[in-house]
Amino acid sequence: MQLISFGSNDIENTLAKMSAGQLDKVAFGAIQLDASGKILQYNAAEGDITGRKPSEVIGKNFFRDIAPCTNRPEFQGRFADGVKNGNLNTMFEYVFDYQMKPTKVKVHMKKALIGEAYWVFVKRL
Repeated sequence: MQLISFGSNDIENTLAKMSAGQLDKVAFGAIQLDASGKILQYNAAEGDITGRKPSEVIGKNFFRDIAPCTNRPEFQGRFADGVKNGNLNTMFEYVFDYQMKPTKVKVHMKKALIGEAYWVFVKRL
């Protein structure tokens, strides 16, 4: 099994080559979104953090339907700015609290290498 470090510079390179099954074995949350925030991939670790089944969130809008607590300038605003400018790459701390016990996390957002997709990586603190 390949060790992947949260926050590494080439994380999107490594994850782009993984199957859905391999992505589920990553030790931190990995969510792939399109430019509008629609969920393309949602791994098992993120499901463990949020208490949601990955199969039930695919195709839904992350900011509106799944994690409305992120629909704020300090989270969704950073995502939108990065998408608009074509250079999404930011890391910050946040608290998830929608339909769950408030959970402090570190978030790393990056543009995927191929296509118009974007990664949101989440690690509990």
